[in-house]
Amino acid sequence: MNGPRITVSIPAELHLFVAADRRRTEPSTVVTDGTSSLGHVVESMGVPLTEVGGLSVDGRDVPYAHVPVEGEAVRVLAVTRPQQVPGAPLRFLLDVHLGTLARRLRLVGVDAAYENEDLGDPALAALSASERRVMLTRDRGLLRRRELFAGAYVYSDRPDDQLHDVLQRFAPTLAPWTRCVACNGLLGPADKDSVRDRLHGGTERTYDVFAACLSCPRVYWRGAHHAHLESVVAAALRSAATR
Repeated sequence: MNGPRITVSIPAELHLFVAADRRRTEPSTVVTDGTSSLGHVVESMGVPLTEVGGLSVDGRDVPYAHVPVEGEAVRVLAVTRPQQVPGAPLRFLLDVHLGTLARRLRLVGVDAAYENEDLGDPALAALSASERRVMLTRDRGLLRRRELFAGAYVYSDRPDDQLHDVLQRFAPTLAPWTRCVACNGLLGPADKDSVRDRLHGGTERTYDVFAACLSCPRVYWRGAHHAHLESVVAAALRSAATR
């Protein structure tokens, strides 16, 4: 390629997206084709634009559509936290690989859509756009789809760290114990008589306080796993308090 040569500085928190040789030569020299936008150049280096908070050239802010010219010094900025998502109630869509994160987000009352099957990137992107949901994924290719309403890369493969990262990045309002972890529906209080036909014998004898999903048949009570769930909720509340 015989186009303009520019230098591109990428912040350390985004280095995981770029090739190792570019990490060692910061800032990187990039030869462009003279017609592609700066946003396209950054993406071609491996960085999803969902993870970019802004671009500057020679100290001035520029849009992604800026076409770089010879000798420009480009600085890529990371997303500012908490990240604002304008124009819609804050809600999420998670891909098939993030089921545990989806359940934990629901546990703390965050609207998190998730299907237990692989819908495919085009369908996920279309759903993000039609329902105005932030797409959470570890699939960089999915984050490059232009039809997404908004998206974010999930940096860790550990559910505890994933939840902390999402809460720190987006600062959603938390309302623990108000959503069904199975379907994302809202929960309401339920008396024992109204759910008796959905209880096993031991549960019916032992517990008296129940909640029921308003969208599916799921019933909830403080069973054997409640202590673990309480620890997840407590960690989320601590994370929210440190934003």
